[in-house]
Amino acid sequence: MSEMQIQNVLAQMRQLTQSSGVEGTNPAQQPGKVGGAEFQNVLRDSLRGVNDVQQSATDLQTRFELGDENVSLPQVMVAMNKSSIAFEATNQVRNRLLNAYQEIMRMQV
Repeated sequence: MSEMQIQNVLAQMRQLTQSSGVEGTNPAQQPGKVGGAEFQNVLRDSLRGVNDVQQSATDLQTRFELGDENVSLPQVMVAMNKSSIAFEATNQVRNRLLNAYQEIMRMQV
């Protein structure tokens, strides 16, 4: 996974966070909030999105294997690649969050 792809995923998460913010509030004044939305909700929604992509790819693969004429091999391959990239991006974000947590825990107070 390249640095650019990771940055794109993070940018999408930021965009989701900003688009769900409440007008007239200052997110910096709300503890536990990132861009007006709780980080937990953004992360949960992102994980659900990855799960949806994976389920869709699996469904297309099953339909192709059962001989559905409306599903082509290129469609299945693209869906499986999207699923793989989404999962890898999720792993990269998880790794970065874990590293950040570990670094914070090592800080002297």
